[in-house]
Amino acid sequence: MKGGIEIPTFNHEYTHKASQKEIWEWYDSPGAFRRIMPEWEGISPIQAGALRDGEETIFKVSLGPIKQKWIARHHSVKPGESFADTMIKGPFGSWDHHHQFIPKTDDETVVSDEVNYRLPFHIFTGWTAGFTVLPRMRQMFHYRSTRVTKDLDRIAQYSDKPRQKVLVSGSTGMIGLQLCAFLEAAGHDVYRLLRKQTKLPPDVNSDKIVIWDDISGKIINGEMEGFDTIIHLAGAGIGDKRWSKKRKKLIRDSRVIPTTNLANIIAKLDTPPSKLLCASAVGFYGNRGVEVIDESSKPSDDFLSTICQEWENSTKSASDSGVNVIHMRTGIVVSPFGGALAKLLLPAMMGAGGPVGGGKQMQSWISLDDEVYSIHHLMMEESCTGAYNLTAPNPVPQKQFMKVLGRVLKRPAFMPLPGFVLKMMYGEMGKKLVLEGQDVRPTRLLDSGYKFTHTELEDCFRNCLGKIKFT
Repeated sequence: MKGGIEIPTFNHEYTHKASQKEIWEWYDSPGAFRRIMPEWEGISPIQAGALRDGEETIFKVSLGPIKQKWIARHHSVKPGESFADTMIKGPFGSWDHHHQFIPKTDDETVVSDEVNYRLPFHIFTGWTAGFTVLPRMRQMFHYRSTRVTKDLDRIAQYSDKPRQKVLVSGSTGMIGLQLCAFLEAAGHDVYRLLRKQTKLPPDVNSDKIVIWDDISGKIINGEMEGFDTIIHLAGAGIGDKRWSKKRKKLIRDSRVIPTTNLANIIAKLDTPPSKLLCASAVGFYGNRGVEVIDESSKPSDDFLSTICQEWENSTKSASDSGVNVIHMRTGIVVSPFGGALAKLLLPAMMGAGGPVGGGKQMQSWISLDDEVYSIHHLMMEESCTGAYNLTAPNPVPQKQFMKVLGRVLKRPAFMPLPGFVLKMMYGEMGKKLVLEGQDVRPTRLLDSGYKFTHTELEDCFRNCLGKIKFT
C-alpha cells in the first residue's frame, strides 16, 4: 500500500540450464542490456549501467509515436545473487523491479522477477492494466528469458575454448550491434573498426575502437595487430535508396574497396588474425526461380551477383597470406530493428501485405538470432572455412511470407501489388530485391554442426514481434 492505494505486482520465473555464476556474469556483461531489449519495443539505449548500487541504465522507449526517456537506478545489489532497479524517470507512475538468481542445482538457476508498479494517475487508470500493461509485460519477460537461455546455450557450446579478441566492422548496423552485444555477453574482448565519420551509439564503449579511412586503407587511430578474428560487415545498404548510377557505384565501392584494403592490411600484419569473416549475400546466385541452391551452385552475371563475386574475391590477399577466410552469404535478416521486415510492417498492419508480382519468388530468410549465432559458430569452429549460406532451412515464396506475417499480426494479407507498379516506384532496385528471388539452403552450415533457433517463419515472426501465444 502507498497512500492508501494497493501497488500491483507482476511476477515471472524462468529456469535456465546454467549456474548462478554464469547467469550473473551474463547479466553483468556490457552487452546484456542490448540483448534483452525486445525487438518490437523500439528501445534506444543511452547508457547501460553495471550491476552496482547507484549505477543507472538510461534508454528511450516508444509509446506509440512518442519516445520517452526511462532512467532506472540499481540498488540492493548482492553480487552473484540479486539486484533491483527503480525507475527515476519514465512512463510509469512508479516501477521497482527485483531480480533474483536462485540456484536450483549446480547447473540450473531460477531467475525470479518481481515488479511493483503503478500506472500514471493509477487511481483512475489502474483498472486498464489487464489489457494495456500486463500483456506487454508477459511478452517482454518471455522474450528476455528465452533470449538469455538461448545465449547461454550458445556460449556453453564453446565453454572449453578460449575467449577471443575480436574486431568488428559495420558494428553500428542492425546485425553488428546485436553481434557485438552477444560477443561481449559471451566474454569475448570486442573492438570496433570505424570510419572517422561513424557515430557510435551512446551506450557503446568508445575506448575499444580502431579508426580507419576505408577508401584509402589508412589506419588513423588504434592498432590492427593481435586480433584473433576480424568480422567485416560494413557496406552501404542495397535497399535504402533507388538505384541511380551513383548509388550503384556506392553499393559496389563500399564493399569491394574497403574489403580489398582490409585484406591487404591483414596480409602485412606481424600478428594477423586466424580468421577473417566477411559479409556477402545470397545475391551471389542471382535470380534462380524455384531452383534449389546451396554453396556449390554457380553465381549469376547480374548486378548484385557481380558485386558479391568481386566482394568475395577482394579478400584474396588475406587468404594468400594464410588467413582462414569465410564468406557469409546472408539472406533476408528478419527483425523489426531494420531491413525488409521494418519496411513491411506498416503496410502489413494496414492490411496491404498481399503478394507482390505474383508472389511466387522465393524468400530466403534468417532470424536475427540465427544470423548472430551462426557468425559466432563460424568464428569458433576451427574447421569452418570458405563460403556459407546464412539462411534458414525453409525458404518460402513471397506470397507465403506475407501471408504468415498477416496471420501473426492478425491482419488480412490478400491485396496484391502488381510487379509493374513496384518497378515504377523503385526501378531496378524493386525488381531485383522484391520481384526476383532464390531458394537458398544452408547446406554447409548444417553440415558443420550448426543448429538453428528458428527454422519456421511463423515462430521467427512471433518471437521478434512480441506475438507469442501463451497456453
